[in-house]
Amino acid sequence: MARDPMDPKGLIYESYRIEGITEPECRSVFLDWALSLPVGQEVQSAIAEMVARYDRDHADHPMTRVLREGLVSAAPARRRGGWRSRPRESGDQG
Repeated sequence: MARDPMDPKGLIYESYRIEGITEPECRSVFLDWALSLPVGQEVQSAIAEMVARYDRDHADHPMTRVLREGLVSAAPARRRGGWRSRPRESGDQG
Protein backbone atom coordinates (compact mmCIF):
# COMPACT_ATOMS: atom_id res chain seq x y z
CA MET A 1 0.00 0.00 0.00
CA ALA A 2 1.38 3.40 -1.00
CA ARG A 3 1.81 5.97 1.71
CA ASP A 4 -1.21 8.26 1.96
CA PRO A 5 -0.30 11.90 2.75
CA MET A 6 -3.70 12.39 4.42
CA ASP A 7 -3.24 9.26 6.57
CA PRO A 8 0.54 8.87 6.88
CA LYS A 9 0.43 6.01 9.40
CA GLY A 10 -2.69 4.41 7.94
CA LEU A 11 -4.51 4.95 11.24
CA ILE A 12 -7.87 5.96 9.82
CA TYR A 13 -7.71 3.21 7.21
CA GLU A 14 -6.93 0.56 9.82
CA SER A 15 -9.61 1.80 12.23
CA TYR A 16 -12.24 0.83 9.65
CA ARG A 17 -10.76 -2.67 9.47
CA ILE A 18 -10.88 -3.34 13.23
CA GLU A 19 -14.01 -5.28 14.00
CA GLY A 20 -15.84 -4.07 17.10
CA ILE A 21 -13.81 -0.87 17.53
CA THR A 22 -15.55 1.51 19.92
CA GLU A 23 -16.07 5.24 19.71
CA PRO A 24 -13.63 5.99 22.58
CA GLU A 25 -11.00 3.91 20.77
CA CYS A 26 -11.75 5.83 17.57
CA ARG A 27 -11.26 9.12 19.43
CA SER A 28 -7.81 7.95 20.52
CA VAL A 29 -6.95 6.90 16.95
CA PHE A 30 -8.28 10.23 15.66
CA LEU A 31 -6.03 12.20 18.02
CA ASP A 32 -2.98 10.17 17.02
CA TRP A 33 -3.91 10.64 13.35
CA ALA A 34 -4.34 14.41 13.72
CA LEU A 35 -0.95 14.68 15.43
CA SER A 36 0.62 12.64 12.60
CA LEU A 37 -0.44 14.99 9.83
CA PRO A 38 2.38 16.71 7.95
CA VAL A 39 3.44 20.11 9.19
CA GLY A 40 1.37 22.78 7.47
CA GLN A 41 -1.52 20.44 6.66
CA GLU A 42 -4.80 22.09 7.56
CA VAL A 43 -6.56 19.71 9.94
CA GLN A 44 -10.09 20.65 8.90
CA SER A 45 -9.42 19.94 5.22
CA ALA A 46 -7.78 16.63 6.13
CA ILE A 47 -10.82 15.65 8.21
CA ALA A 48 -13.11 16.65 5.34
CA GLU A 49 -11.06 14.43 3.01
CA MET A 50 -11.41 11.48 5.39
CA VAL A 51 -15.18 12.02 5.72
CA ALA A 52 -15.53 12.18 1.93
CA ARG A 53 -13.47 9.02 1.58
CA TYR A 54 -15.27 6.86 4.16
CA ASP A 55 -18.71 8.31 4.92
CA ARG A 56 -20.65 6.77 2.04
CA ASP A 57 -19.59 3.17 2.69
CA HIS A 58 -19.26 3.41 6.49
CA ALA A 59 -21.89 5.91 7.61
CA ASP A 60 -22.66 4.08 10.88
CA HIS A 61 -19.06 3.34 11.86
CA PRO A 62 -17.83 4.96 15.10
CA MET A 63 -14.81 6.46 13.29
CA THR A 64 -17.13 8.20 10.85
CA ARG A 65 -19.01 9.73 13.78
CA VAL A 66 -15.72 10.88 15.32
CA LEU A 67 -14.60 12.38 12.01
CA ARG A 68 -17.91 14.23 11.59
CA GLU A 69 -17.59 15.61 15.12
CA GLY A 70 -14.06 16.68 14.26
CA LEU A 71 -15.35 18.71 11.34
CA VAL A 72 -17.59 20.67 13.69
CA SER A 73 -15.10 21.09 16.53
CA ALA A 74 -12.20 21.93 14.18
CA ALA A 75 -14.11 24.87 12.73
CA PRO A 76 -12.35 28.18 13.32
CA ALA A 77 -13.29 29.82 16.61
CA ARG A 78 -15.41 32.92 16.39
CA ARG A 79 -15.61 35.73 18.90
CA ARG A 80 -18.93 35.72 20.71
CA GLY A 81 -18.44 38.58 23.12
CA GLY A 82 -17.64 38.41 26.79
CA TRP A 83 -15.87 40.75 29.11
CA ARG A 84 -12.98 41.43 26.70
CA SER A 85 -15.32 42.80 24.06
CA ARG A 86 -16.99 45.30 26.41
CA PRO A 87 -15.68 48.86 26.54
CA ARG A 88 -13.59 49.63 29.64
CA GLU A 89 -12.48 52.82 31.24
CA SER A 90 -8.87 53.66 30.51
CA GLY A 91 -7.92 53.19 34.18
CA ASP A 92 -9.22 49.61 34.40
CA GLN A 93 -6.54 46.95 34.73
CA GLY A 94 -8.59 43.86 34.35
